[in-house]
Amino acid sequence: MQNVTDHAFLHVIANIGPPDYFFTEYFSVHQNTNLDKQILKTVTENRTGRPVYAQVLGNDPVALAKAASSLESYPVAGVDLNLGCPAPKIYKRNAGGGLLRDPELVDRIISTMRSEIRGSFSVKCRLGFSDPSPYDECLDSVARHDVDFLTVHGRTVKQMYRGDVDYDRIKRAVRRVPCPVFANGNLSSAKIALEVLQDTGCHGAMIGRAAIRNPWIFRQIRELSTGKNVFRPLLSDVHAYILKLNHAKFDPEVGERYRIAHLKRYLIFVGQGVDPQGDFLYDVRRVSSEEDLLRVCDRHLLDDGKSEDLFSDEPFPGVVARPNQE
Repeated sequence: MQNVTDHAFLHVIANIGPPDYFFTEYFSVHQNTNLDKQILKTVTENRTGRPVYAQVLGNDPVALAKAASSLESYPVAGVDLNLGCPAPKIYKRNAGGGLLRDPELVDRIISTMRSEIRGSFSVKCRLGFSDPSPYDECLDSVARHDVDFLTVHGRTVKQMYRGDVDYDRIKRAVRRVPCPVFANGNLSSAKIALEVLQDTGCHGAMIGRAAIRNPWIFRQIRELSTGKNVFRPLLSDVHAYILKLNHAKFDPEVGERYRIAHLKRYLIFVGQGVDPQGDFLYDVRRVSSEEDLLRVCDRHLLDDGKSEDLFSDEPFPGVVARPNQE
């Protein structure tokens, strides 16, 4: 997730309970661009103890293949092609999910990249742009060009993060392509993730927004799937998580106001599980300094015995992290 799953955030997650693999933010690829140095830090300074896939986004087959080849000179677990980003500024450039309007170009990109990538090559896609009509062609391209695994977000690009996820179409991918398939979309808790895996037959799950809100979700999935007692975080654990984020994001060259604004990208998701009224989320959106932020966190997460209250397994209904994205 761009401007979210950066070097600092992945290391915070790693200390809490990491997934099996991490994915970088996307490298935006054009004919004459170099690899983004800040994103590259996620690979070159990876101390998470987990492998990292490098994600690329663009629409030029040759440039994407060249970037993938360059990335393989670094310690990446593999290269991932983004065919799913629903941000209008991306799809209007015919990149990310916008490529799903042109199945022939998708096929050329996958073919060209596969011919240059020596190691693992994965693809993440949605069901289509405005409707699922291109979906089967995309699956055929994945199968034809020996992609190593596929992740499917079960919505169209135009749906963004709204509406139901079509898990039946994810299940179709499991039957149609020879490589492992990973489910994505609204996997908001360990319980739901395991239910979806069982229903679809997917080999694994890719989790994004839910891991911002609940960084213990990967640990919980492992515990639930092996019959162990599942860790239930308290609001005091959430408070400690926020302090770790704040510390990890500190940069003396970055102004406090900007840093706190960036931190809110995480806290608006965290706020979905703090209280059903959304009071924490309301207050967080209005802070502009570190002092104000810490005061709000203390009041909602520690004061008056709240530290022993359970953090919600699922987002509270009606407590929305970001307009049009929940």
